[in-house]
Amino acid sequence: MSTSTVTLRLTESAIREVRGFMEAENAGAEAGLRIRVVPGGCSGFSYSMQIEDGPRQGDEIIDHEGLRVFVDMFSRQYLEGVEVDYVNSVMGSGFTFSNPNATGSCGCGSSFTV
Repeated sequence: MSTSTVTLRLTESAIREVRGFMEAENAGAEAGLRIRVVPGGCSGFSYSMQIEDGPRQGDEIIDHEGLRVFVDMFSRQYLEGVEVDYVNSVMGSGFTFSNPNATGSCGCGSSFTV
């Protein structure tokens, strides 16, 4: 585990929503949010988010106002400069990713090309 060198930002809305999920799951003190990039999706890569009990070996740990975010070595290169937000709109609600490194994306909002 290492301290963060990747610049990954979560908005206040995203942090609030993740904390709500963690409280509902009775997550422990070592728990945090894992954000990953995985091969697949309609544009080549997709984002994955899940609550985990703690970091894995090799993870970077990013602290966002007391919320721990875990990023693995593979995902780090694709998450540099990404902003994660949580939006509520007439069309629905959910997490969105703004990735300045993406060269293309899909209409689903969770798949991208670099």
